[in-house]
Amino acid sequence: MSARWLELRIPPPVVGLVVAVAMWFLAALGPALAVPDTVRLWLALAIAGVGGCFDLSGLIAFVRRHTTVNPLKPSNTSALVTSGVYRITRNPMYVGMACLLAAWAVWLGALWPWLGPVAFVIYITRFQIRPEERALTALFGEAYTQYAMRVRRWL
Repeated sequence: MSARWLELRIPPPVVGLVVAVAMWFLAALGPALAVPDTVRLWLALAIAGVGGCFDLSGLIAFVRRHTTVNPLKPSNTSALVTSGVYRITRNPMYVGMACLLAAWAVWLGALWPWLGPVAFVIYITRFQIRPEERALTALFGEAYTQYAMRVRRWL
């Protein structure tokens, strides 16, 4: 059976939440990283802040252009957003979620939770971003192709 049936099926925030819970369980397996609590807290807050900025900037750009923010229906996109944070990354909301998971890994203070952000990026790239890219190419043709050549998928 093809894994293609997973494409555009699970909302990315749900994927992120499932990964975050798995990271919490993995943290119990150790090994713990020898980083003082205060350092972990401030580093986690800084990374989460960056992630939140990416998320919010991407969302605001979509709202301003009056296009869908529903990641499960990229075919409903009414505008190709290429300004603002979309000049840095084609997927700022997913970058933001990955940053939030990295912040969570820092806070958990163990080695195994770092598999979480990696798993998230792999899953989202395969089952969310690539299908979105196909839909955007079908909708916007050469304009999207040129944009994709100028701006990285992640960072």
